[in-house]
Amino acid sequence: MKKKGFTLIELLVVIAIIGILATVSVIALQASRARARDAKRLADIKQLQSALALYQHDAETYPATASVTPGAILSYNGTIFMAVIPTPPLPDDGCSGSDEYTYTMQTISGDQTSYTLKYCLGSETAGVAKGLNIATPAGIKSE
Repeated sequence: MKKKGFTLIELLVVIAIIGILATVSVIALQASRARARDAKRLADIKQLQSALALYQHDAETYPATASVTPGAILSYNGTIFMAVIPTPPLPDDGCSGSDEYTYTMQTISGDQTSYTLKYCLGSETAGVAKGLNIATPAGIKSE
């Protein structure tokens, strides 16, 4: 009489295949999460640039360095340009010590001002290089 069922080898092969598929899917998920964090960092910087441009239009200067901190409100004369200045998502994806976007107001000549926003990307995103980058009123560039 022949027994019906699976042999031990058949079960081990199926378990191994399931394990390989699970490992591949976890790795793909981690890469997708890293890309999403970089996309959020870049979107945050572009929103900050827009808010700073609106601020500069109304105030005719950029805000002081100390007034642009994560979690703060970016406003002028009661007009809110950004309700909450964002912080980059964690983990930092290889950019150690980049747990904040760094804003610096600069005086160009006389009373004209500009700014720099420093931020870090874990990988190239939308044509912006991996690593430390700088955003200014003129655009985004690698450091």
